[in-house]
Amino acid sequence: MALGRSIRIYLEGGEVSGIRHAELVNWTGQALLCPRNRVVELAQWETAVRRPGVYFLIGSENITQRDAYIGEAEVAADRIKTHLSGKDFWQEVLIFTSKDENLTKAHIKYLEARIIQLAKAAGRYRLINQKDETPVVLPRADKDAMEEYLNNARILLGALGHRILDPVIDQPSSQSSQLTRLLYSVKGASAIGTVTDDGFVVLKGSTALTQVHDSIRPSGYAALKEGLIKAGKLVKRGDVLQFASDTLFSSASAAAAVVYGNSANGRICWKTQEGQTLKEIEEEQARRIPSSSMAEVD
Repeated sequence: MALGRSIRIYLEGGEVSGIRHAELVNWTGQALLCPRNRVVELAQWETAVRRPGVYFLIGSENITQRDAYIGEAEVAADRIKTHLSGKDFWQEVLIFTSKDENLTKAHIKYLEARIIQLAKAAGRYRLINQKDETPVVLPRADKDAMEEYLNNARILLGALGHRILDPVIDQPSSQSSQLTRLLYSVKGASAIGTVTDDGFVVLKGSTALTQVHDSIRPSGYAALKEGLIKAGKLVKRGDVLQFASDTLFSSASAAAAVVYGNSANGRICWKTQEGQTLKEIEEEQARRIPSSSMAEVD
């Protein structure tokens, strides 16, 4: 069983929407998340930003996925300043550096390339980096140290609300037999999905109807489906649309509505091969939760 980790997050001024400094207990790395309109305040964080590091420029939320840019710099704060005028899509920046000043130029070049690889493989955010980067060759000990840095950075990214490096499913769709596979077939379309910690994932290769009924336009599901088509996550395959990658939805009903192109109750539509609905699965799980054995006290 994997061991738990302790994270310390400092909220400057006590504001959850302001600058946040994050670190893992017993790790020399550190992360600083800063809204675009407060970049001037980075000057107060000299030991976190005036050193070599990698950074993420994160765009605002949209219908299908956020935009992101990944870079590296020997002085992270100086590079961020140039992006204020050079790139206008981003709303916040996440900077990763080291508290012990042991990250070299080679280290951050390696981290940048590996982060781009992982982010593209995960497919959660749309990267606007113009080219791929090839990781520089490091001594074996340094390479292992940077891979450990990446694993820790992934944890802090998730804790700060950006799981940009995490696949929507921990293993490839072809190996997802350990997950509860749920099926939904409707008028020639056939989809396979599963519930994850993030929401509901429709697996790569599933199909959806091309129709978009007016009934789902007020809910935003029509725009979601159109956005997935535009993003290349739903592609035309004969008379149906096919999911080009594992695709995360906020709920089973959102996934069902996109597959059907019409209103659908996801907790009823999605079923196991044996015919058990998602609603029945959740009700069964609820019954397993222990009830309090303590008598109520007036």
